Amino acid sequence: MTASPTLDLALRLNRVRANSPLILNITNHVSMNVMANVLLAIGASPAMAHAKQEVAEFAAMAGALTINIGTLSPRWVDAMEIAARAALGAQTPWVLDPVAVGATSYRQEVGAQLLRLSPSVIRGNASEILSLAKLSDQASSLHQQHSRGHGVDSTTTSHSAQEAAILLARYSGAVVAVTGESDLVTDGQKIARIDGGHALMPKVTALGCSLTGVVGAWIAQADTESTDDIFLATTAALASYAVAGELAGRIAQGPGSFSVAFLDTLYALDSNTLTQHARLEITDAR
Repeated sequence: MTASPTLDLALRLNRVRANSPLILNITNHVSMNVMANVLLAIGASPAMAHAKQEVAEFAAMAGALTINIGTLSPRWVDAMEIAARAALGAQTPWVLDPVAVGATSYRQEVGAQLLRLSPSVIRGNASEILSLAKLSDQASSLHQQHSRGHGVDSTTTSHSAQEAAILLARYSGAVVAVTGESDLVTDGQKIARIDGGHALMPKVTALGCSLTGVVGAWIAQADTESTDDIFLATTAALASYAVAGELAGRIAQGPGSFSVAFLDTLYALDSNTLTQHARLEITDAR
């Protein structure tokens, strides 16, 4: 597959590097350090905050907000909702990462609550997207035909979640990104398919969560009034991550060396390398 001529990957990478957008991340305990380092490596400015007394102010000043439900608690859920509402009020784009949303009734409840707060992008693995789609009243017809996710690792492929992703995008108004061995992004009208990455990526804790922050950095530079531009920005973010993963995997000996190589590759990623190695296509949704 080749890069779509309608998507200027280099331009979007350079925008992030030039502007260093502030990204507020309400994320889980496991991923904070890794996610912050990934965002710094690609040129963004991470803020890791979750106190409900300050998240509204942060969300209003940030270029984007990301919310990850990996390690839930009632106080954190309150902060998530406050931040999402503040982001909407300030027209700050925000990304929902519904980690293991199908695993427990509490996660399903929180996932449904956050879905109603109009995320700009929903990024998850196939099982998470399938589970979140079931929580949408309008997409409830999916509940008989798809599997339930039990944890943070996907039990299904991004291809099998394609129908759910398209419907979820149409009903929620969000761009939906399904990540796995290959990735797909849809706004309900178009689908981008991205190849790349490396088999070692799932072996390093929090690289998936960190991708959510990278999506936040890319959409911080997008036209927030244009779903099409959010779609293209999300696609560019995933393509950049996939290229970095593929190149890092060529020199890594295992998960430990891959973690270091991945950060270094993200930091060194330039527009020429990105456009040369990116493998993606954009087609109409069927």
